[in-house]
Amino acid sequence: MLSTTLEKTIRDVPDFPKPGILFKDIAPLLENPVLCAEIVDEFAKKLSSTKIDAIVGVESRGFLFGFLLAQKMSKPFIMVRKAGKLPGKTVAIEYALEYGTAKIEMHVGAIKKGWNVLIHDDLLATGGTMCAASDLILQQGAQVSGYAFVVELDFLKGAEKISKYSKNILSLIHY
Repeated sequence: MLSTTLEKTIRDVPDFPKPGILFKDIAPLLENPVLCAEIVDEFAKKLSSTKIDAIVGVESRGFLFGFLLAQKMSKPFIMVRKAGKLPGKTVAIEYALEYGTAKIEMHVGAIKKGWNVLIHDDLLATGGTMCAASDLILQQGAQVSGYAFVVELDFLKGAEKISKYSKNILSLIHY
């Protein structure tokens, strides 16, 4: 079963990036090409009935499986990046962090009006970045058709925050 393999492969890193945090490191997954293919296949299978016109990957680990999934599903892949990282004309949104704010952006015109967009990232924690990415998509006149995560940290309740955009939340493993 894939979730058992993921649980055995994802590495726990205590006190990273600061004391008291138990970081879920997906780097060991990336070292296993067979497992990576299984992850992408599982996403594609479970999302096969979801209407998707494009897949958005959120910087930076959302690019890893998001791009592979877009290729597998023959969909455009769109990057959402931290402010100042994309050349050309962009649209941005600022959002609150625990201490301060952050800004993410995407290229103007990358998302077409009326599209159904799947948002992917490696991990769902508090949901703040996902809400900001969702708002960016809505500002472009598109809809959020769902979310796909390798890992979800249930105790942080991010799924509750993002469910106002889409109830279609796929996480391959829950902690």
